[in-house]
Amino acid sequence: MRILCTNDDGYLSPGIRILAEAAHEIGSVDIVAPDREQSASSNALTLHRPLRMRKTHDGTTIVDGTPTDCVILAVSEVLGTQPDLCVSGINYGPNMGEDVLYSGTVAAAMEATILGTPSVAFSYVGSRIEELEGWQPIVSSLLRQIVTRGIPPHELLNVNLPDLPPDEVRGVRVTNLGRRRYRDAITRAPDPSGREYYWIGGGIMHWNGGPDCDYLAVEEGYISVTPLHLDLTSYKRLDEVRGWSLHP
Repeated sequence: MRILCTNDDGYLSPGIRILAEAAHEIGSVDIVAPDREQSASSNALTLHRPLRMRKTHDGTTIVDGTPTDCVILAVSEVLGTQPDLCVSGINYGPNMGEDVLYSGTVAAAMEATILGTPSVAFSYVGSRIEELEGWQPIVSSLLRQIVTRGIPPHELLNVNLPDLPPDEVRGVRVTNLGRRRYRDAITRAPDPSGREYYWIGGGIMHWNGGPDCDYLAVEEGYISVTPLHLDLTSYKRLDEVRGWSLHP
């Protein structure tokens, strides 16, 4: 089995090394990752400048572009063949709820899915980097089970690891996306020359959702596994909108 490993935190992130080591237990691994952090880049493509690649001494391919760029170049240029699986992460910080629409980690897995490769995105809800190392055996076990079960076309899995030591995890829950909103997420301040600037990010996060949502699962000490589908069509509203009899 040939596995493509990528992320949005950059090739130097310890998270991608841990994920690659976990994936290596079930197949050969090719790492193709951004040269720097690309968090919140979503599905962005680099279209207005050329992309450059280089290799490190250990064979990692570094791309000066987005996670989506990395996957496209990996499949079309680096690997020379379609990988059997794509794993993205392990991201520092959660990718739950609406975060999946902004996440470069999830976007890389989505792009691989679009290109026909089964994909899994991994994120770590905690901030203690020293705890992440111990997650390798669990991540490897999850990957083995996922590969055995298979992922249907046009779908991917989004996995969030709770902010706990691995030996305290209570299990795995299959979840739906929760809902989150931010308060006071924009900072407005003057720069040294007195001109006003705005900084998006931070703020106070509020979550809600039913008993099966991803946020509640990790909050209660479980690994959250959410199946995602690329088709955003609201099928239940198709007949209603058709009934509007829209015309130009």
